[in-house]
Amino acid sequence: MFQYSFPPSSVGEVGRIGAPSRREIGHGMLAERALEPILPSENDFPYTVRVESTITESNGSSSMASVCGGCLALQDAGVPVKCMIAGVAMGMVLNTEEFGGDGTPLILSDITGSEDASGDMDFKVAGNEDGVTAFQMDIKVGGITLPVMRTALLQARDGRKHILAEMLKCSPSPSKRLSKYAPLIHVMKVNPEKVNIIIGSGGKKVKSIIEETGVDAIDTQDDGTDLSSIEKSKSIISQLTMVPGVGDIYKNCEIKSVAPYGVFVEIAPGS
Repeated sequence: MFQYSFPPSSVGEVGRIGAPSRREIGHGMLAERALEPILPSENDFPYTVRVESTITESNGSSSMASVCGGCLALQDAGVPVKCMIAGVAMGMVLNTEEFGGDGTPLILSDITGSEDASGDMDFKVAGNEDGVTAFQMDIKVGGITLPVMRTALLQARDGRKHILAEMLKCSPSPSKRLSKYAPLIHVMKVNPEKVNIIIGSGGKKVKSIIEETGVDAIDTQDDGTDLSSIEKSKSIISQLTMVPGVGDIYKNCEIKSVAPYGVFVEIAPGS
């Protein structure tokens, strides 16, 4: 979910802040569409992701700034994005015959507010140097020819390359783990035949694991917990469901009993 807000103060105005406007909803959807392709799959990252972009000052494309800032925020939060994404707003001014020109279009890169207001095109393109993830175009003329579109797209690609290079200069390397304030979720796949061992009679075993490790639950929950607690519960579940393998080495195992023909060693609970 991408939440975009554009308070009146960002352009030096005074106004009431309430429900999001149509413009805010549209800009948020554009930024969300731009960033969605780089998100990991639900199987790899079973989290709901919410990015909030609040514009504090604007004299250009705040939606494309939200794409760039949103990408950096995802990296800083530890979301394993597939690549970096940037956005740039392109403009156009026609040298019209009405004012003595020959009709040649002038393509502008990274347009400001006045260029957007007085120009003939507002073309927003998001993606990386290899492709486009989202785009939107507003035009104030009768139409745009294919050669003009090609020029605008190629110029936008050059702009994205430049912005991505600047993002790499100022951004820290992507976080290798989630924030300690984020919910910690770990998904383990075990043999269905071993599930009853984890649950135990009347749920006693799973309750004892929760009490011993301090995790909130042995399932998917919205609340976070301590990483060490999760690792401890993972270890217990792994021991309960492990299957001994030929050639595996087990250390620090308890000798349960000694018999004339050998010893009984517990390599895991019940094994």
